[in-house]
Amino acid sequence: MALRNDLRMISASDDSAKMMKQVLANHAPAGHEVDVRPILSIIEDIFRRATATPSNIDGVPNGKREHMDALHDNKSLAAFSTPEPLSDIIHKICCEISCKGGGDALATTMALFKTLSSYSWDAKMVLSLAAFAVNYGEFWLVAQLCTQNSLANSVAVLKQLPEIPTGYDALKPQFDELNNLIGAMLDLTNCIVEFKQLPSRYISNDGKAMSMDQDHYHAAYWTFRSIVACNSRILSFRGLYTPSTTHELELSTLTYKVSNIHVSENLTKQIEFWRQQIDKIRQIKEYNNLVRILGKHNRDNIKVLRALIYAEDLVDGETRTTVQIHVLKKKHVLLLISRPDDISQEEILFLSNMYKDLKESKECRIVWLPIVDGSIDRQQALDKFKNLQKRMPWYSIQDPAMIQPAVIKYVKEEWKYSKKAIIVSVDPQGRILNQNAFHTLWIWGISAFPFTAETEEALWKEKPWTLELLVGDIDATILEWMKEERFICLYGGNDEAWIRKFRNSAKDVASKAQINWGMAYVGKKNAKKRLEEISSSITKTESSHIVIDATKMWFFWARLERMLYWKLQHGMGKTQETARAKGTAAIDCMEKFHEWQDDALRNGFIQALNNYLQKIHPGKHCNRLILAGVNGAIPGTVQCADCGRDMEMFFMYHCCPE
Repeated sequence: MALRNDLRMISASDDSAKMMKQVLANHAPAGHEVDVRPILSIIEDIFRRATATPSNIDGVPNGKREHMDALHDNKSLAAFSTPEPLSDIIHKICCEISCKGGGDALATTMALFKTLSSYSWDAKMVLSLAAFAVNYGEFWLVAQLCTQNSLANSVAVLKQLPEIPTGYDALKPQFDELNNLIGAMLDLTNCIVEFKQLPSRYISNDGKAMSMDQDHYHAAYWTFRSIVACNSRILSFRGLYTPSTTHELELSTLTYKVSNIHVSENLTKQIEFWRQQIDKIRQIKEYNNLVRILGKHNRDNIKVLRALIYAEDLVDGETRTTVQIHVLKKKHVLLLISRPDDISQEEILFLSNMYKDLKESKECRIVWLPIVDGSIDRQQALDKFKNLQKRMPWYSIQDPAMIQPAVIKYVKEEWKYSKKAIIVSVDPQGRILNQNAFHTLWIWGISAFPFTAETEEALWKEKPWTLELLVGDIDATILEWMKEERFICLYGGNDEAWIRKFRNSAKDVASKAQINWGMAYVGKKNAKKRLEEISSSITKTESSHIVIDATKMWFFWARLERMLYWKLQHGMGKTQETARAKGTAAIDCMEKFHEWQDDALRNGFIQALNNYLQKIHPGKHCNRLILAGVNGAIPGTVQCADCGRDMEMFFMYHCCPE
């Protein structure tokens, strides 16, 4: 109750409209611009080093260590550029708060406003705190050294300082109150300084801005009152002033009041509001600028790259050294865009194998632009980025934070980036040739350089959609079978019982049909451990060829997925004669070969197989086609592989860790 009564007593006299009117009457900024942040850092350093502890160990008032930076001993106010010597105004304020002692606190407070009338609110608060820090620092400098230094001891005697090191326990409650109030003043001052340093051109002159201005002079007033009270407490230690019971309560009351302005009056929330508003405005401007730069005809790729990267230096993945962005000048650049979690080790391996040829034969470079979600812990995201960066032989930025929000918005909205890695092709003049060349690279490799839509279409017209194109260099045995003109059966999955049954029945059919037959197990995309067990079982029976390992299997399915996506988008490319079946249908057609054996003799094996599959196809079916990691335009319509009707589109969220 004592605190509340004292608060009401102070508030009644200090928060009156008349008092605030006097404060505003003494506020007439005259263009005295002061760089207050470095001064505030020195103030904080003084309070930190001067905080009382039994062993005179450095501490921080009220545990506010987050505000304080350790400063070198050679700091000086002379290093700051100001229109007038700050030492003069600081000395004048020191006299104001010291010479008048613990007398009329209100009168001393108003005198400070007159002395600092030509300064902004934040400068008033910082300069007044600087003056008190000088007094406080001098007090503690002598108090801490008086038992070790003869000069300090003599000064302490003349100043009539108490023997603080030996009488610390008795004075501790008073020091605690003092330090609590100092901590509250620093918090409030930092808040006002932070708002003042926000770009004023972005802050509209509305109710919120007017409210903040009112908060500023309230903050300045109660900071001055607190400084006067704190200095009176210091004087009381020297016996120059004897506080009354009211003044004994005043420090705690002022701590409550100052903290209340900082917290209850929503200063922090208002600053956060304006910071968010400014960020939004900046991001809109940066985004529009990005659209303008990337949308016009450029002659220099460096201008485009700078707009995306916001950095002059890159990390060379081969030498692990820092290089300037100009190493990319007049080079063809592939921008690899992904989150650290969204690019697989297999994709990195694929690009690494291709990168040497891209560099040597095509004067092409890859640059990784990592997209990091702001909701993820900063250090965690940085660790993931660094670990992945070590595995990449190409260029990358030094820190994911260099990719600005406007750039992230652009790659999502304009280049349709969403979760899965994309590769954007940029020519030496800075023109965007392909918003996602990853599919093209995966299917055609460097033969599709410079990865334009025209080059890709020409390749599809030139080469048919064949098994050779699908397998590529993934498996040499299958390519050899094609030269031998074998019938090739690719089968997969991770159901060992089904695999065994299908494999045996298919071998029996090949024997009865007297065809040159080759079977290759291609596994499944994301089931490495299980596939290793199945592959081992197949190897023991020597009943089928196996695509070498789980990684090669992954490449096979990834390549098939990208080819399927491209075909759904463009519908180009001629196909070989093929047949396909799922699950029980695949086994049924093998086990009942006798029902379509004659048809195979008349019309050929593949045609007869398709005829039989069509015959046994049930009227009711439920097919699902999953296009994992589709970036860019989604196919408008996709026909069902079984009945030919347009499939319905749904969204699916899928998690299937190995």
